[in-house]
Amino acid sequence: MQTSAHTRNRGFTLIEILLVILIIGVLLGIALPAMLTARTSSANRSCRENLRAIESAKERFAMENNFPSDGTPTWTDLVPIFVKGKAPQCPMGGTYTIGRMDEDPVCSYGGEHTID
Repeated sequence: MQTSAHTRNRGFTLIEILLVILIIGVLLGIALPAMLTARTSSANRSCRENLRAIESAKERFAMENNFPSDGTPTWTDLVPIFVKGKAPQCPMGGTYTIGRMDEDPVCSYGGEHTID
């Protein structure tokens, strides 16, 4: 059997493997912050929509029941007739306070979790 000085073992070199790892690291560095930002903004948007739904349910409840403008409705007043299904839940784990008729509902999470 004759061996050649120019034979090459099959496989990847250390440089090739490190280059692939570097490229994957750069792509993750670009993509991860964008995904985290998208998740947070989606949760904020969902919470605002829940707060708007609560406000709308309060207004419909007040009109149908001649509720005073300084009164405070409860969840049993709104659910399931004016808020379909069950009481909405904040996607970030906050709790909603209905508040008085002349106030906007609020989320305990705070930050951008408010009605615009």
